[in-house]
Amino acid sequence: MRADAIPGVLLAGGLARRMGGGDKPMRTIGGRTILERVIARLRPQCSELILNANGDPARFAAFGLPVIADTVADFPGPLAGILAALDWVAANRPDVALVLSAAADCPFLPRDLVARLHQALIEQNAQLAVAASDGQSHPVIGLWSVALRNELRDALVVEDVRKIDRWTARYRLATVNWPATPLDPFFNANTMDDIAEAERLAALDEASG
Repeated sequence: MRADAIPGVLLAGGLARRMGGGDKPMRTIGGRTILERVIARLRPQCSELILNANGDPARFAAFGLPVIADTVADFPGPLAGILAALDWVAANRPDVALVLSAAADCPFLPRDLVARLHQALIEQNAQLAVAASDGQSHPVIGLWSVALRNELRDALVVEDVRKIDRWTARYRLATVNWPATPLDPFFNANTMDDIAEAERLAALDEASG
């Protein structure tokens, strides 16, 4: 399938405990919410976007995206969100083979994210592809095969696998590196100090964009 035919899921399931609770993607940077920035960065790259979030979906109504909850009960974590997206795509877009996942609190995602992950997947005959920068893998941000969704469900429910890299280690994995200068495109806002840093990075991002 072509890179621009791949749907994307924005993972917004975190509870932002280090920020005092609430939805991290709804925090504002440079006059725009983090989620707005993520949507603006990914919408040109994906066929459509969906949002994975638990709780009342109405809080995200202004963004106009389908909101899907985890399909595995009581499983906090990004693998559950990825599984929910694979299930949604299998039910609603049966012709689609791959799904992009991205953290909904990463406001500076690369503009070539989907294209480069997809290219690496094909060139390396991989089953999965994840992003990396500055020597660090970012397994929440990657391409996932819809065909593996039942294996993922078994890993979550039967084996209690919670770490993404523990699961991806079972498959042919392509890792794609991005430069971390002038800013790391996978910077994510976890604390209030990070929000302050994000304000500075937003100005850099707009200058380079």
